[in-house]
Amino acid sequence: VARAKPLAEAIDATDDARLKERLERARAIRAFASAGLALPDNASYTRYADLGRPFVVWNVFASPELSLSAHEWCFPVAGCVNYRGYFREDEARGEASRLAAQGYDVHVGGVPAYSTLGWFDDPLLSSFIRYPDLELARLIFHELAHQVAYAKDDSTFNESFATAVEEAGLARWIASRPPAEAARLSAERDRSDRLRAEFRRMVAETRARLERVYASEAGDDAKRREKALAFEAMRDAYARAKAGEPGLAGYDRWFAGDRGAGPNNASLASVGLYTELVPAFRALLAREGGDLPRFYARVRDLAALPKDERHAALAAPAAPATAARTGAP
Repeated sequence: VARAKPLAEAIDATDDARLKERLERARAIRAFASAGLALPDNASYTRYADLGRPFVVWNVFASPELSLSAHEWCFPVAGCVNYRGYFREDEARGEASRLAAQGYDVHVGGVPAYSTLGWFDDPLLSSFIRYPDLELARLIFHELAHQVAYAKDDSTFNESFATAVEEAGLARWIASRPPAEAARLSAERDRSDRLRAEFRRMVAETRARLERVYASEAGDDAKRREKALAFEAMRDAYARAKAGEPGLAGYDRWFAGDRGAGPNNASLASVGLYTELVPAFRALLAREGGDLPRFYARVRDLAALPKDERHAALAAPAAPATAARTGAP
């Protein structure tokens, strides 16, 4: 935040033509986010900071050895979340090592961006500014969505909502572009969506298999053997899928796992946080006739409910949220 410069100043100051083009593109996407998606119209993503490192934070995820539940960390203001972020990779790995020594499966993932929920004006960062157009737009829409609604102690709700806004926003942004550009972006988006869907299918199948294993009456040693077989089958399925669709290689790092250890319960949990409730949010947006401000209002209503009631109401097609709206922090 301290080193961030206004976009106009950053654009004028650089001799890097590619960076200049990316900053100008980001400025246009940011303007669309407020004008076309009713996302907060504030100073977030109107400045740029060069971090001098590949990620802004490193998130630590943890799950018990024989469970897919995600470990929680609790903080003032933000409440409890299913990951812990560090500005230094060595500190993240120190936390991961501590948890691994306690028997947890752990996953450390580099993160290009995060939201301060509107408490600060989040800048554009060097960790993502060179992303292709689609991914840059996805990220800006996703992070701004966190300023719209936030439910304490419910990472899955918050991340799935932001992912749903990201998807809807991307479709509308593409539709706003000139015809030739829109056609190109649509084709790129469709291919990206196919790759994401294939990855999520493999994750979902493995999760379902492991949920049955962990819920069974088998002993722990038998569960460990079945767990190893499930992840082996997942890696084999990925290798077959990648042979037919080389674009899936973008998931190589995830499948390699933390320092080559391969996927585990914690890495599966990290995916679920961002996707588990997305279908329910898509359905809610459809019930609101695609009207984003009305959709945001309904989500804020849901965020004000106790967690169990929130998830039940989100899953029920016509169930209204009854709590008074309080707004996001």
